[in-house]
Amino acid sequence: MDFQVLRDWHEKFSQELDTVMEFWLRHSHDEEYGGFFTCLGQDGKVYDDLKYVWLQGRQVWTYSRLYRKVPRFRRPELLQAAQAGGEFLLQHARVAPPSQKCAFVLTRDGRPVKIQRTIFSECFYVLGLDELGRATGETRYQKEALTMMEAIVRWVREDPTELGRPQLAGTIPHDSMAVPMMLLNLVDQLSEGDAEAAARFSELGSWSAQQILMHVQRNGTAVLENVSEDGKELPGCLGRQQNPGHALEAGWFLLRYAQCQHDPALLSQTVETFVKQPFYSGWDPEHGGLFAFQDVDRFCPTQLECKMKLWWPHTEAMIAFLMAFADTQDQELLELFDQVAKYSFGKFRDPDTGEWFGYLTQEGKVALTIKGGPFKGCFHVPRALYMCEEILESLIKKTETTGES
Repeated sequence: MDFQVLRDWHEKFSQELDTVMEFWLRHSHDEEYGGFFTCLGQDGKVYDDLKYVWLQGRQVWTYSRLYRKVPRFRRPELLQAAQAGGEFLLQHARVAPPSQKCAFVLTRDGRPVKIQRTIFSECFYVLGLDELGRATGETRYQKEALTMMEAIVRWVREDPTELGRPQLAGTIPHDSMAVPMMLLNLVDQLSEGDAEAAARFSELGSWSAQQILMHVQRNGTAVLENVSEDGKELPGCLGRQQNPGHALEAGWFLLRYAQCQHDPALLSQTVETFVKQPFYSGWDPEHGGLFAFQDVDRFCPTQLECKMKLWWPHTEAMIAFLMAFADTQDQELLELFDQVAKYSFGKFRDPDTGEWFGYLTQEGKVALTIKGGPFKGCFHVPRALYMCEEILESLIKKTETTGES
């Protein structure tokens, strides 16, 4: 086991986290209306002042988590910005109280522009406000997060009417893996250090994990993005869709769940099925990097970006491989982490103006020079850098304690 690799990467991840956060601290704060600008060009210049609710929640989470967990980020300006973002969400995100439904897009001053028929704006509203409550000690944020969580669970498991989705005759009922993934992540967030919340959401966590596992198909050789409500493969493009990044992200969510449940069988299954397998099927052997979408039967995917290399699958892969290595000490996982990290730092990182590019061609060239937009904000990159730094630090300390080298 080469622990010098761990030490080298720890230093790189730590330095890169500082650089990435400096980019957002310098360019994204709206001092007039609160909240954050996320449509930022390569140099940080704002090219659109629309505010996407899920990215507001994500940035509130990122700032609050770093403030709470990483000593060098325990800076007043970070918490003040997080709180300004949280207050912007409380004042503007919900479009028609008492309905819990949030907008997807707001104007700069908080007027609703668009609503989506999904749960994801609301999920990141919960994630951000819960973490903000932990960082500030103000219980009103967590109380609001729990109220929204109740609505989300009701929409998913009881009555989706408020989401505004008509039940059309030709619609094939199906389960998207994104939904139980998100719920499992929220259970993990809300349960941290809170026995009451852990008990309250225990059944939901179990249900979410089982729903994710239903997406393992073809005798364990494929993780499919969509399955029928009873866990069967669907016909057509919808049923054949694979998303390697999503499978890897689900992998580390399941690893966290298996750790909390002290379930070695689930942990082992997760490593093989959600961590290794999606990587080997999704990695481009010619140019490197993970494909954005695949078809399990190798038809051409219908997504125009299918062969592109996007930032977030690679950040999720780094977390998944390093977390799995920490759990198993399987050297193969450390080697895969090293492989993905080298590609990511070499291709996505911008050494000139900071932060990472999000969109590369199949060959690994920058396709879009923006650093943020409707889908990319202050979340996947800093979350991965923070989590990997934390895991690497733990591994290094363990090595020093045991005397290995």
